[in-house]
Amino acid sequence: MSYKKGLSKSKYLMGLQCPRLLWKATNDAANMPPVSLSTQFVFEQGHQVGELAKQLYPGGLNLKTENFSQNLKDTKEALGCVLPVFEAGFATERLYSRVDILAPAEGDGWDIIEVKSTTDIKEEHLYDVAFQRYCCRLSGLNIRNCYLMHINKNYIKNGEIYPAEFFTLKDITQETEGYSGNLEENIEAMLAIIDSDTCPEARPGKQCTSPHDCPLKDQCWADLPEHNIFTLYYGNKILPELQAQGIWDIRQIPPEFKLNPKQQIQKNCAVSGQIYTNPAEIGAFLNKLDYPLHYLDFETFATAIPVYDYTRPYQNIPFQFSLHIQQSPNSETKHYSYLAEDGYDPRPAFLSALKSSIAHQGSILVYSEIFEKARLKELAAAFPEYAGWIEGILGRILDLIVPFRDFSYYHPGQHGSASLKHVMPALAGLGYDELEIGEGQTASLRFMESVFGNLPPDEIRKIRADLEIYCGQDTGGMVEIVRKLREIGG
Repeated sequence: MSYKKGLSKSKYLMGLQCPRLLWKATNDAANMPPVSLSTQFVFEQGHQVGELAKQLYPGGLNLKTENFSQNLKDTKEALGCVLPVFEAGFATERLYSRVDILAPAEGDGWDIIEVKSTTDIKEEHLYDVAFQRYCCRLSGLNIRNCYLMHINKNYIKNGEIYPAEFFTLKDITQETEGYSGNLEENIEAMLAIIDSDTCPEARPGKQCTSPHDCPLKDQCWADLPEHNIFTLYYGNKILPELQAQGIWDIRQIPPEFKLNPKQQIQKNCAVSGQIYTNPAEIGAFLNKLDYPLHYLDFETFATAIPVYDYTRPYQNIPFQFSLHIQQSPNSETKHYSYLAEDGYDPRPAFLSALKSSIAHQGSILVYSEIFEKARLKELAAAFPEYAGWIEGILGRILDLIVPFRDFSYYHPGQHGSASLKHVMPALAGLGYDELEIGEGQTASLRFMESVFGNLPPDEIRKIRADLEIYCGQDTGGMVEIVRKLREIGG
């Protein structure tokens, strides 16, 4: 009799997102894309949060998970002790699930406590717990209630972390019932997918990015045209209608199809291959800039469990800035920067360096001001001695995204995006592909490796050099963007 592969709770969630993902992860795992640095970091954060949650159940039995069969055997023995059990495993009828925390309840009952490193409850969590409960009950376990333990987003670290305050426990027993109705049908369909000799087809759609970016997205989207409908600016609402008509290329959208003005500009540029500009609007934006002009960019890192006192879970901690200052429209720029050197709280030195670098007058140009302004307001609250100065510079901040968000300028190479990572290569010919660090999440992770990891000095120096280049590329690119805009808008 041939062996049939089983369905775990992680694969059940994959199956809910995309049948092709489920089949590939089960039957062609060797050819799955490698786990990204950012995804691995999420896993590690989840593990740390899970370990912290165990402290709320002293005397609990911590089961090993490396060996599947041994974990099942240990679970059976642990249940007889009537103590909290961590990582209890259950397998029956080709289904397998592990429970973060299984706590004894009244009589012979047990409670499921699922621990998540998020700050709220997501729909996928309810599907997750519903599957766990089903597996437990098939194994003969009397499940009383189900709980979701997640991070309290308002928790402020002050000394050691107190798990009872760090976590929020929510009874989701009733909510989970609503996600159990089609569970058996889903399982039957997913087992059929797993057993199939053929990988199912999957048409690109919202499942490629929801609830998570699918690791197969690049493969599934490889044959889409350059100007595909998924790049349409804020086009999610009309995607189903376009797909129903068999339209995958923006250039094929018929004239009678209603697009908003920005989408119409994008389509026209995709068809013509030409740049769209509105010199009057660009000129109006440029006229708001006061010199000396400061081009500013921050880099931050965030962790589920706060590292520093008086910070919250997932609070963005600034560790680096790049600042180019230009005295007049045609003058050369002078570059200033700061990069934290160790694992101590970088914010005081960050603020000191920033204050000493920014002139007393002149506009401060950032890209997408919501982020930088939020960080500055957090710094003002944490360090009141800088509050007055920060309040002053907040009023000088202007947002370089405006002419691109407003489609005063649009290049077909932006592919519907107004982000700096799309605008800078299209407009200024500067990109990140050749850099060792090419985006913000990688910058954060590499910085944390350099200060919290146990890396040799040479590697730390290399990371720091790469970080300086990356952050400097952002502000240097902004300088070039303004220069190009001046050629259009005067």
